[in-house]
Amino acid sequence: MLNVQRSTFKTTPCEQTALHFVVRELMEQDIATKKTGQLFVVSGPSGVGKSSLIDRFLKEDINTRFSISYTTRQKRPQEKDGKDYYFVDVDTFQTMVNEERFLEWENVHGHLYGTPRKEIGDILGKEMDMILDIDVKGALRVKEKCPAACLIFIEPPSKEDLVKRLALRGEKELDLRMKRVEEELERKSFFAYTIVNDMFERAYEDFRHIIETLRRKPNGTNNC
Repeated sequence: MLNVQRSTFKTTPCEQTALHFVVRELMEQDIATKKTGQLFVVSGPSGVGKSSLIDRFLKEDINTRFSISYTTRQKRPQEKDGKDYYFVDVDTFQTMVNEERFLEWENVHGHLYGTPRKEIGDILGKEMDMILDIDVKGALRVKEKCPAACLIFIEPPSKEDLVKRLALRGEKELDLRMKRVEEELERKSFFAYTIVNDMFERAYEDFRHIIETLRRKPNGTNNC
């Protein structure tokens, strides 16, 4: 950290102004070169297998944390509050929006989802990596605010396969969901990497390879 000690000698106003700019420049250089973790943003259609890829990676890697999003939708039977999502009511969510506590937020199928800003900054500042699992629009918003973030798109082997996966999950309004899938697939070109999840083991190896490759590059550009 930069250590600036108070001077005991007197300076003129011009000298004080010059000293102020020198100190500010040094502090900005200190912040710019500070090493931080890498931000990975994983996105793709609902039901494509994002959670399975992320969960396995987190079990095998001790240097990565998962960003838990806030949502106003109902908790599914297998989900745990504080692990899969933070489940809140609409009023609480809106208060958080007004307080600018989200890095991004989005209305998805009538439910609100938000990515907490402070938690991400805290983890990256500890030189640990962070994975976000958010929708496509949210991922592109994060990229605007954090240009060095790595965007990874998970794609289904086919639309027919995705419909089967969603049906097995008991999802409703499949026609509406597939319309959104079309929109999401059109935006995959904005992502740095695309993984087709046709065979889980192969998709997971690709996923892990992307993260390990980026970790070898110079760090320190992910301050959000």
